Amino acid sequence: MTKMRAQLQNFPLFIFGANQRNVKLLRAAPRYCFRISSRSPLSFVFELRTRLRSAFTDADQFSFNYFSLKHHVSNYKSVSRRFAALLGYSFNGHTYMRLHKPNLVPTKKLPDALIIGVKKCGTRALLEFLRLHPDVRAAGSEVHFFDKFYHKGFEWYRDKMPPTLEGQITMEKTPSYWVTRSAPRRVYAMNPSVKLLVVVRDPVTRAISDYTQSASKRPSLPRFEDLALVNSTVNWGGVWSIVDSSWPPVRLGIYARPLRRWLRRFPRSRLLLISGERLVVDPAFEMARVQDFLGLKLVITEKHFYFNSTKGFPCLLKSESRPTPHCLGKTKGRNHPYIDPVAIERLREFYRPYNEKFYELSGTNFEWP
Repeated sequence: MTKMRAQLQNFPLFIFGANQRNVKLLRAAPRYCFRISSRSPLSFVFELRTRLRSAFTDADQFSFNYFSLKHHVSNYKSVSRRFAALLGYSFNGHTYMRLHKPNLVPTKKLPDALIIGVKKCGTRALLEFLRLHPDVRAAGSEVHFFDKFYHKGFEWYRDKMPPTLEGQITMEKTPSYWVTRSAPRRVYAMNPSVKLLVVVRDPVTRAISDYTQSASKRPSLPRFEDLALVNSTVNWGGVWSIVDSSWPPVRLGIYARPLRRWLRRFPRSRLLLISGERLVVDPAFEMARVQDFLGLKLVITEKHFYFNSTKGFPCLLKSESRPTPHCLGKTKGRNHPYIDPVAIERLREFYRPYNEKFYELSGTNFEWP
């Protein structure tokens, strides 16, 4: 016994974390080394028990402290992440990244997209159809900023726009921008990345529609033939000579000239040409093109439309503001007056070379007669 006690007196005893529940704890626990100094066997056993109990007590205390600290650190990280999120930050590893917080307060901004023309081609219908989309907000009326009120400045223009949330598109419609010579330069100065929407239709039909609108306001207006053609004195036995290209309803149908001006400022990818004819016969198809061009989710589909055979125009089955079916208004789908077929053919001959040039510039053959 004396010999064994002497060996133990000089032999260091190592205690490795008594808590076996966690491998990491075993690696991290401190080592305990003590020397037995007792002379008698009884004292030796008593002192060994005391030292071992002390060692196990320290190990348990270490285990408790370790897990308690780990819990507090976890809580601290969780609270820190929540607090950082409130400030718009995201904790990623050892770095903080600023998060992009959406604007939850509606604000007015300059337009992201413009319907710039063409008059009497379906611009009003296009705008009303676009209003069905929850991510589109449009000015209530034609603003005429780039042709009449440019001198008032962009802040005035911005104030005319509806409030929008982040992610929504702001837009307005003024068809006269299409033929305003300074409009491309002014729009480009506002935003070179703005998206432009242009509705076009058969120029002969467009001219007749333009005349019909004017005649509804001025019943004393001369016949369409007398205004569109020079020397159209058929009642006097004369013959129609040439088309009067200076008459506004005729001049507006020469689409190639304005398109060339707009393409000098904007790339073709920024301008979408919409068929006025297809907007009537298949509005869902054209609206799918428009939504794709504007980067919008496809929301407006055939379920939103029905064809009114009386008006000869598509009407809306439902919208955000009006859940009941409704048409665009009394002025849409007016009956056109009778036009002499000879005059119509003469106009088609006049427009044919201009249409070919327009097809070439736009890259689209609209196949007008």
